[in-house]
Amino acid sequence: MVLTDHSLDSDRIPEHVACVMDGNGRWAQIRGLKRTDGHTAGEEALLDVVEGAVDLGVDWLTVYAFSTENWRRPIDEVQFLMRFNESILVRRRDELNEMGVRIRFIGRQDWRVPKRLKRQMDEAVNLTANNTTLTLTIAFNYGSRAELVDACRKLVASGVKESDITEERIAAELYDPEMPDVDLWVRTSGEYRISNYLIWQSAYAELVFLDTYWPDMRRDHLFAAVKEYQLRNRRFGGLSS
Repeated sequence: MVLTDHSLDSDRIPEHVACVMDGNGRWAQIRGLKRTDGHTAGEEALLDVVEGAVDLGVDWLTVYAFSTENWRRPIDEVQFLMRFNESILVRRRDELNEMGVRIRFIGRQDWRVPKRLKRQMDEAVNLTANNTTLTLTIAFNYGSRAELVDACRKLVASGVKESDITEERIAAELYDPEMPDVDLWVRTSGEYRISNYLIWQSAYAELVFLDTYWPDMRRDHLFAAVKEYQLRNRRFGGLSS
């Protein structure tokens, strides 16, 4: 681990950080640019945050790239995001692989996701499958409600009896059963909403909301969020010792 911010406690680094990469469109609009220019600018932010997470020794970083609700956006923006996410995978997967980053995806890979993009996603997953420095999970065509519906459908299809349904059985049917619970949940752009993101996994996450638009997000903002996390007393429903 390379801890670059000496004000942080290296023994209390969150294992799993989740980010809502919000504010790309507004960042672009206040600069007189197209909304899609904001998404393009967000790529540098993502890579810097990934590098920052590696420096801190974070084990899991999950980012919200495209939600099940984002299909409601203008068709040209949706098409751009499909192409843009594919281009990021093609251009950045080797770099991430060299950093020891394992790439994973969660979400529905239904008919709306282009087949070519699915192939690029599978190639990135296979290329980085054995890496251990950081697991970067990309939530794509993802929604927590959809995830829970899909998990329940799997349980019903497997014939699980009502009396045998437990939290553990449901968790085992989520998109990535290996994913640990979220410790630190961060949203940029000054919005204060959960937005259907990792609701099950974030039951006891510490929430941090930043005014920064995502394209301006850098590792220093991540370090500040971790600092806030370390100032909090996590009781998990119990009492402080």
